[in-house]
Amino acid sequence: MADMTSEDEGDLQAQIEEVEALSSIYGDEWCVIDEASRIFCIKISNGLDDPKLTACLQIILPPDYPSAAPPIYQINAAWLRGPERTELANSLEDLYMEHAGESILYLWVERIREFLLEKSQSSETVDQSENVNMTAEEEDEDDDEDVPDIGMLKLNTENAHLFMHHAHDEELPPIKHGNTISDRRSTFQPHLAPVVTPRQVKMVLEKLCENKKIASATHNIYAYRIHCEDKNSFLQDCEDDGETAAGGRLLHLLQILDVRNVMVVVSRWYGGILLGPDRFKHINNCARNILVEEGFTACMDEANKSASKSKKPKSKKTK
Repeated sequence: MADMTSEDEGDLQAQIEEVEALSSIYGDEWCVIDEASRIFCIKISNGLDDPKLTACLQIILPPDYPSAAPPIYQINAAWLRGPERTELANSLEDLYMEHAGESILYLWVERIREFLLEKSQSSETVDQSENVNMTAEEEDEDDDEDVPDIGMLKLNTENAHLFMHHAHDEELPPIKHGNTISDRRSTFQPHLAPVVTPRQVKMVLEKLCENKKIASATHNIYAYRIHCEDKNSFLQDCEDDGETAAGGRLLHLLQILDVRNVMVVVSRWYGGILLGPDRFKHINNCARNILVEEGFTACMDEANKSASKSKKPKSKKTK
């Protein structure tokens, strides 16, 4: 194992001091998910009883944060989707650029809290709370389906920071739109794009949200897998967008199919009739269909053919 440089030691010390400070400031709201992998979580609320809005900020601290790389994060909030999610993400990115090289988490947490307050005071609160109530009703009908473990959803921390450089040189990848599936007035549509960096994932989401129909979907669930060839490992993540456990199931499908360097988004427009577990079937069927249509399952098909040939029983020799 290579010795740590003075810069690495400085980053680690800065992280330790920042985590200690945040733990002291936020108390029980601050949670350590995996200390060794530098994965943390904080629950943020607007501080109001009515309406009460909350968000969960999951954070991964790369080895070269804060000196050279930003934290890797995911915001989980049932009410946060479409243009609002993009607006908040851009706000956090601007904060990082203004304070590059400095510890940024406290500023991020307080910016998200300000966003929650602004949201709760806006005229859209009633509409959004209706959507959240609908989602909760579907969750109750789900018969306690397993929610993916945080360990499966977390990013590959060893490689994540390698993709943060040269972000502004990247181009928007082509986006494909698949056929819809309709059931009891709900409609599902998949979208697919080849991606090789998290920055491209963000670009694809922003581009999709420029489409008013997609931005107005009840849920835009997504998952992606990026293959790090040099270390033969994966950078992967997913988002439920309010449809609890749907993102984890979608990521699990990508893992089973062993697809790489691709992201899939499934938009769902809720029609007023609860679908129960069938909604997960439609989400994954949509995703599988577009992956097959765009040729991303070809590698796995070849592997399966090779495996089946090697398993053919040998003919017995007669004595």
